[in-house]
Amino acid sequence: MRRLPIYFLIDVSESMAGTPVEQVQKGMRDIIQELRSDPYALETAWVSVIAYAGRAETLVPLSELYTFYPPEIPIGSGTSLGAALDYLMADIDRNVVRTTAEQKGDWKPLIFLFTDGTPTDNPAPQIERWAARYGRRTNMVIISIGDNIDPQVFSRLTENIIRLNGTDEMSYKAFFKWISASICSTSQSVSDNAGDDACLADPGRFNLEKVSTSQPRKVDENFAVILGKCQNTGRRYLVKYTRHRSHMREFSNFEGTEFRLTGAYPIDDKAYDRLSLPGKSSASVNSMELIGSPACPCCGNQYGLVQCNCGKVFCVGDMDVNKCPWCGLEGTVGVVETGFDISRTIG
Repeated sequence: MRRLPIYFLIDVSESMAGTPVEQVQKGMRDIIQELRSDPYALETAWVSVIAYAGRAETLVPLSELYTFYPPEIPIGSGTSLGAALDYLMADIDRNVVRTTAEQKGDWKPLIFLFTDGTPTDNPAPQIERWAARYGRRTNMVIISIGDNIDPQVFSRLTENIIRLNGTDEMSYKAFFKWISASICSTSQSVSDNAGDDACLADPGRFNLEKVSTSQPRKVDENFAVILGKCQNTGRRYLVKYTRHRSHMREFSNFEGTEFRLTGAYPIDDKAYDRLSLPGKSSASVNSMELIGSPACPCCGNQYGLVQCNCGKVFCVGDMDVNKCPWCGLEGTVGVVETGFDISRTIG
């Protein structure tokens, strides 16, 4: 039986924390439920999920639909597109059966690559290798979550780049409906021997936008994400801020960039370490640029963005004396009137 391999290659960098990852998690369940009701997809589709941040790993190997169970999606540090492509190409070489003179192999793999930003590595060698050896024997679709990617980078992988502009629940629901419809159409096409090119549904029907790759797009750093540790539980968490352009701040003539609090999210420590590159980020953000202060998402302490003398962030409640869970330093918490730099992740 010839298979239609479906790969979901998901960016799980720190900027995806919160709503994006939660909606992708829910969307995966919806896609599988819908595909299981389609006889063509049930007969041909095999699904795999690969997560990538600084590193990549398989969350679910290629599996038949009836055995597939949507995985928990972790968070890691960095957005290494080159590592993701290397990992994907190796997986295709191992697990996708190629057509030879003796046998018919699998249909062209259909790959959905989800990302919300620009790569933090230099993926040029991997992109060149992909274009030379894998581009013609796969069908790739780039899913831009928001408007932060550089189309000219990703257009070297595929001309199929779809932008999800809305971040509300209905926008995500329509987006995953489009993916399900595209998989079902492709499954029917290969089952009818009508060819193995992707049969993508019309994105306009689902209020999605096909991205033009003819014009360059300037890519900004759109998030400031800070790694903290809970004083009570020892668990790590992420504090996520989203960039906003501001022409005024309260009672001042301030004009520039600020980051507004999106939320604070606990992370799976082991998965975060597996998916992250070793080493410390040299990037920082000034406290004066941050609008909003979170509570600790692990224990509920009122202040989740307190910086120790060691430079690390942790949470503080109503205790008179606090202990930094990073370095063990004990002391009282004071207020700094001027701004100070806080280490941020590479996102």
